[in-house]
Amino acid sequence: MLLTLSAGLAACSGTDDPGDEAAALARALETGETSSARGLGEPENLEALLGDLAGLPRTVEVAGLGERREVTESRASAVDVELSWAWDLDADGEPDWSYTTTAQLAEDADGAWAASLSPDMIAPELPPQGSLVLERVRGERGDVLAGDGSAIVTDRPVLRVGLDKTRLEGAPEADLRASAEAVASLAGYDDTAAFADRAVAAGPRAFVEAIVVREGSSDVDLDALAEVTGGVALPGELPLAPTATFARALLGRVGEATQEIVEASEGRVVAGDTVGLSGLQEQYDVTLAGRPGLRVSSQVGAELTTLYERPAADGADLHLTLDTQLQTTAEIALAGTTSPAGLVVLRPSTGEILAAASGPGSEGQNTAMLATLAPGSTYKIVTALALLRAGVGPDDLVSCTPDATVEGYTVGNYPGYPAAHLGEITMSDAIAQSCNSALINARDALTPQAMADAAAALGLGRDLAGPWPGFLGSVPADATGTAFAASLIGQGDVLASPLAMATVAASVKAGAAVSPTLVLGPGDVADDPAAVAAPASPLTVEEAEVLRGYMRGVVTGGTATLLGDVPGEPVHAKSGSAEAGGDDARVDSWMTAYRGDLAVAVMVQGGGHGSGVAGGIVRDFLTAVP
Repeated sequence: MLLTLSAGLAACSGTDDPGDEAAALARALETGETSSARGLGEPENLEALLGDLAGLPRTVEVAGLGERREVTESRASAVDVELSWAWDLDADGEPDWSYTTTAQLAEDADGAWAASLSPDMIAPELPPQGSLVLERVRGERGDVLAGDGSAIVTDRPVLRVGLDKTRLEGAPEADLRASAEAVASLAGYDDTAAFADRAVAAGPRAFVEAIVVREGSSDVDLDALAEVTGGVALPGELPLAPTATFARALLGRVGEATQEIVEASEGRVVAGDTVGLSGLQEQYDVTLAGRPGLRVSSQVGAELTTLYERPAADGADLHLTLDTQLQTTAEIALAGTTSPAGLVVLRPSTGEILAAASGPGSEGQNTAMLATLAPGSTYKIVTALALLRAGVGPDDLVSCTPDATVEGYTVGNYPGYPAAHLGEITMSDAIAQSCNSALINARDALTPQAMADAAAALGLGRDLAGPWPGFLGSVPADATGTAFAASLIGQGDVLASPLAMATVAASVKAGAAVSPTLVLGPGDVADDPAAVAAPASPLTVEEAEVLRGYMRGVVTGGTATLLGDVPGEPVHAKSGSAEAGGDDARVDSWMTAYRGDLAVAVMVQGGGHGSGVAGGIVRDFLTAVP
């Protein structure tokens, strides 16, 4: 009969109290320090029984003590101890596997109590010569879905290229290194010796992975690989987008967890797990990965018997707003760029991001969503709104001089500005021709706060609707002097991304500040545009109509006439070029536009003055889509 702990202690009081030794036994089993309890022997004996669980967090407590009884064979006294075990198998701070076992304390001739280590003290049904084995059972990783519900990222066939050391068993180290370096060279390694070092250090039957390529890829010469002793390409699957470049910078990639990821995960990820390594795959890894299952078994030889199992929970699908056709078309439009470039497409009526492409010159960086660059004259849409609120309308005259001087600093118009549009011109003409001096000369009608309010009314500088990577721009509310003058033409401390400037065009079309959205579900991670604070001075219907007129004039008779023949509904646009300071004196090319329920912005670093580079990409994109 087992009593509660307090009752047991009361019944077994004395100089050598079995209750004290029971508590010591529980502490020893919990900590692994077997020397703190009598009879457990060396720590290695306990570790052998615990097996894979030896280093995992656990609590062991005395749940009760039995009555003192006499063991017939020896006439010695014994007490049964009920032990309560709780294991945190995934090291997340919460117990996973709980159970009770029974240990026996025996009293020796000197009145000292001790327990003998046995398998059934460790876990129910753990047989003699058995040990505990822990397996992580992985669920299916969730897919990344397009706006229409079709899979963008799903399991696709791959080849794991590497070295199979079983095919070099018994070979001299020099031969092993030669094969490893040959595999590394075929995989594109610069430091082939480092891969060889890794191969030598791996176990004698290890497969040492060098690279994972898509099935059908020409990245690795498989015929040459087959001629390398030990070189293999093992078939497998990985969550991949339709092509190697499809929204790569945005979606990110999936692969084996790095040591840094494992350490930062607080037990959620272990070595060998497949995780998101960048982009949305990393940002939403918890959602996509689900929860691994856990299985504890007793092992005797090769035989495994399940003692505990927690089923795996499959990851949830991440439902995005992307349109696969528009994304593909955006990437084709940028394919010819060699410098960093980005293109973003929004649906003004909903704020959904339909495409976010970064060109090959971005080298994997998310230029479309995260560039922090001066937007140049595309920002004049904001300045036009601020001036409208200050009483300068489309038919009012402004002074477009060859240049403007502020505190000794002279700002000119872009090279080749048409002389016919100098002098006193209408505000509509100043925006259509993108006259820098006209806006700077009108600066006394504006304040930094008025500019910041106008920017917010068009969606700039606001919070994102979700935690995904994006930059909606920044506008100084305290600029003065030359900095304030520069901000009026999208220079100085004004910064934006293609995402931000597409938001401006979308807001003009929608007649209200658009909050871009990217993640539709699952519900617990879906974007919440309603939670984004409304602008202090929202865009009015009348103001939006004036801005639409300005942008249409840019296409019909201004700096974006190359968009005049784009099929479909009329295109509204604003071109821009932004000077980047520094030794290279780079000029970035910008264009933002909308047609129907599509808003688009393009930026090409170093594209130069005029609308040709970014404008040509917008033209090609809009011409290719319905």
